[in-house]
Order: sequence, then structure tokens, then C-alpha cells
Amino acid sequence: MDTVSFRPERDQYRYTFGGAEPVMRVRPGTVLDLWSEDAFNHALTSVTDVASQKLDFRYLNPQTGPFYVEGAEPGDTLALHIVDLTPARSWGASAAIPFFGGLTGTDRTALLQEALPEATWIYDVDTLAGTVGFQSRFGDFEVALPLAPMLGTVGVAPAGGEVRSSLVPERFGGNMDTPEMRVGTTTYLGVNVEGALFSIGDGHYRQGEGESCGTAVEGAMNSRILVELIKGGAPLWPRIESDEHWMVVGSSRPMEDSWRIAQVEMIGWLGELFGLHTMDAYQLLSQISESPIANVVDPNYSVLVKVRKSLLPKADAFGGIHRALRESARSAH
Repeated sequence: MDTVSFRPERDQYRYTFGGAEPVMRVRPGTVLDLWSEDAFNHALTSVTDVASQKLDFRYLNPQTGPFYVEGAEPGDTLALHIVDLTPARSWGASAAIPFFGGLTGTDRTALLQEALPEATWIYDVDTLAGTVGFQSRFGDFEVALPLAPMLGTVGVAPAGGEVRSSLVPERFGGNMDTPEMRVGTTTYLGVNVEGALFSIGDGHYRQGEGESCGTAVEGAMNSRILVELIKGGAPLWPRIESDEHWMVVGSSRPMEDSWRIAQVEMIGWLGELFGLHTMDAYQLLSQISESPIANVVDPNYSVLVKVRKSLLPKADAFGGIHRALRESARSAH
């Protein structure tokens, strides 16, 4: 098993999916040790920093990549297994940004109101204790929360020659911001262009479902990713598999359309796994689905639909590759 390390220089960051030349070529079966910068591009480092003065919105969500996967062709399935995620700094940042977030007026939800108070929160990271420390800015309160590393952004180049901002989630993956993008999961993405051209970034030290204010505990991340390729079988929307769940992410606006996308895709997946008629899969999913919100703040909202494996007979998605990658990850850890 080949292991390749890559830490981008600042001029190698990319801020789109599509439209960028690959930083390197990798073979299926490669383990990538990657470093990624935080979503603020290291612009918020103190509680005295505020977004309106420090952030350049052209350079948010810097991506590490893209990587050209040898042999990947349109219609194939890229499988990315997260072996390890480790905070690359001893602190993370979160912020309230003017007219951005789930509970404020925005450029798309136009309201006659002033912006909410602008502020930055710095969270101390204790990797030994496994915690991130919240300290209030408008009172006297603090609490240690469990460290829960995840990647906000995982995606491939879109179809049709499109170039999309790294702030956007869509069929190609992108800025889905689901806490399920964590260690031990395998993400399945449909390949749209030769080489797939996948990137990762937007490390979060923890994030609640929905990412209410628009930012998680954002931080630079060390990621170990196992890359595999499945010929054919490309899913229309991102699928995620863990030891406990099969999951689909839908991203659109309004939010109910995100839910509908993920529901329809999960009905199709249940049909593949168990040979079910669409109406039978529809009925079954109605009784067993879980639907956590991933984000309500990005240009598209993302909703996850989950099915608990323990409720159903044993089945192997994509030929059982998740289980095989889990075994490989143990030797790659």
C-alpha cells in the first residue's frame, strides 16, 4: 500500500471544484496523508479579529487538491475512506459573520434588520483530553465539549465543465458540512471527469447538525484518506457508509428539496441492496429513515438521510468495499 504525503503551499490552495489542474496523480489503493487550512484561511486567530475586517470571501474554504485518480472515468465511483482526522492546531475558531447564518437575514432571505452582533470565538483544543473549550463572549460561561473531527468539504470536479465555489454543496459533493464525514466512513462520489479530480478541506473540530450560525469550530486538519476506485455504478448524489449506517446527502434550496433528493436516492439504494420495487422501498424507508440536517447556511442546504444497518438483513454496498477499506485502514493507521 503506497502512502503519499502532501501539504500545500499557500499558492497551491484551490477555492473551486473543477477548473483546477491536479496537484498530483495517485493510484487507487493509495493512502494520502494531507494537511488542510481552516475555512477562514487562517484569518481569524484571536477574539479581537472580526470577519468583516479580516475575511476575503474570494479565498474562503481553501481546498487541498485536486488529486487525479488514475483509471477514473466518467460513470465510475470514487470511494474515499477516512482513516484518521487529527487537529493540526491547538485552537479552532468560530464566528458570527454579518448577514450570514441560519438565524439572520441574508442576501437570499432579505429582511429589514440590522446585522447581528459580530464576534469571534476561539476554542482551545486539548487533544489528550479529547475536548474543545467553549468560552462565552457576552457573559461568564465556559464548557469543555468532546472533540469530534470531521471534514466539511469532500468533492470531485462537477460534470459539464462546470467550476463551482468550494463554498457550495451539490451532486459532486463539496461543502456538505455533515458531521458524518468522520473517521471510519467511506464516501462514494460519482466521477464526472477523467481522473475524478477530488479535493478535501474545511476541517471542523466539532460541529452541531445544521451548523446554525454558519461556522463550526474551524481548524487546520491532518487527514489520512484511503483512495479506491469502483468501475461503474456512479451514484447521482453523494453516498456515505459507516459501520452502522447507509447514508445519502441531498443539497438544494429550499431545504425540503434537499430532503426529497436524499429520500429518492436512498429509495434507489435500497432497491439496489435488496432488490426492492420502488414503492416497497418507499414504504420501508418511511418507517426506518433518520434525517439529520447537515447545514442550513451554505448556498445550498444539505440534508442527510440515514438507514440503520441493524434494522435490515446484511447487505454489501458496492461489493462490500467499505468493509474491505476498514480492514485496510487498520494497517494504514
